Amino acid sequence: MLFERVLLTNDDGIDAPGLLVLERVAAVLAREVWVVAPSRDRSGVSHALSFHAEIALAGHGPRRFAVDGTPGDCVVMGVRHILRDTPPDLVLSGINRGSNIGRETVFSGTVGAAMTGLLLGVPSIALSQSFRHPDLVRWETAEALASDTIAALAAPDVLALWRDCACLNVNFPNCAPERAGLPTLAQQGPGLLGGFDMEAVQDAPHRFRLKPFRSVQVDQAGSEAAVLAAHGIAVTPLRFERTDEACFGRLLDVLPGV
Repeated sequence: MLFERVLLTNDDGIDAPGLLVLERVAAVLAREVWVVAPSRDRSGVSHALSFHAEIALAGHGPRRFAVDGTPGDCVVMGVRHILRDTPPDLVLSGINRGSNIGRETVFSGTVGAAMTGLLLGVPSIALSQSFRHPDLVRWETAEALASDTIAALAAPDVLALWRDCACLNVNFPNCAPERAGLPTLAQQGPGLLGGFDMEAVQDAPHRFRLKPFRSVQVDQAGSEAAVLAAHGIAVTPLRFERTDEACFGRLLDVLPGV
């Protein structure tokens, strides 16, 4: 076993199929697998934490807990309450139904959970399975590839290079596992998300749904989207610092610097 204890969470909810896949993957890697996941789908909540609400915790089977809160809440609950005296060696978030690449990572609860793990000082990896049609998600690809991918990224010499400065965002390609390439370091790129519209609900006055739309930009070579298109496993280190250095430099001409 590579780890003594791992903590799993997601943003699709405690009953999501991707979480069940991740539990099977983690069982190969760790002696103890703990699950603390949202009680319902909390996709798109990003790094949100429930500062102004009480958070309910319920048992959901051996070493499995459901939290009436965000993915970030789940990580804090797992690390600082449930496993306070025996902290996890690793936080794994996912496996998300759909890719998390480019701008989407800013809004992703899957990535937000991993970033919360980073904030708490626990090495954290977000995992997602890309698809072209929502009814044809290749869970078998993520299940076949995830354990070796995690083991490679969390090997002691590799882990030392990222554990204190970033979390890792891993996306599996939409292809059969035997056609998938190796884990490949990728830049974030713009990704698929172009923006949002607000759509009125038919026959329901004053009710609306948020409707995302796709980007028309083309991702450059070496981006997550390009790696996935080539059937590679995209691996991107993400950090909290998001200063736009080029814009910072331009604004120095009109605003005082520190």
